[in-house]
Formats: sequence, C-alpha cells, structure tokens
Amino acid sequence: MDKKRVIVSYNNLSQEVLDAIRLKYPLGYSNSVIKVKTRGEEFFYAITVDTDEASYLVKVPVKIDTRGFQDDDIADDADEEKDTSDDAYVDNEPADDTEE
Repeated sequence: MDKKRVIVSYNNLSQEVLDAIRLKYPLGYSNSVIKVKTRGEEFFYAITVDTDEASYLVKVPVKIDTRGFQDDDIADDADEEKDTSDDAYVDNEPADDTEE
C-alpha cells in the first residue's frame, strides 16, 4: 500500500514529524532544501521526510542572501534549481496562507 503524500508548513507539524526531521537531518536541513514550482510563476521551498504513515513535503522558510552576487549569477543559479512537481502531494495548508 502506498503512503499518503502530504504538503504541510513547518509551523503546522506534529511532534512525530518534527522528530522524524530531527532524525533525518541531525545537522540541519539547509543543504537539503528544494525549490518546488507550483502553478504559474509561484513556488515554495521544502524538505522531504517520511514517517510510517505518510511521506511529507514540508514547506520551510528560506532567507536568500544575495549580497555579493551579480544579477547574472542569480539567474544562473535559478536555472539550476530542481523542478519538483507537487501534483502527487495533498496540500494541507489553508488557501489563504500567504506567509510562506
């Protein structure tokens, strides 16, 4: 049986999922963040984690430091970003969630 796939904000995680994140990323997840494109030009940043019941795509806040970069460098980095489709995940976030 396939696991349920869920998209959830880091702020809304259960203790079980927080514990799973701590186990999977004991040194932090900053090097494991992926950019997930949604419809149109929108996107969010996330990490993945699995529990016995579900596979989670966890929306995480990201601060991008662009000091010292030229516009060309930023554009090159954007082209190299992972394009991960979130069609297979169920979004558990309210539709009016604008803080991410």
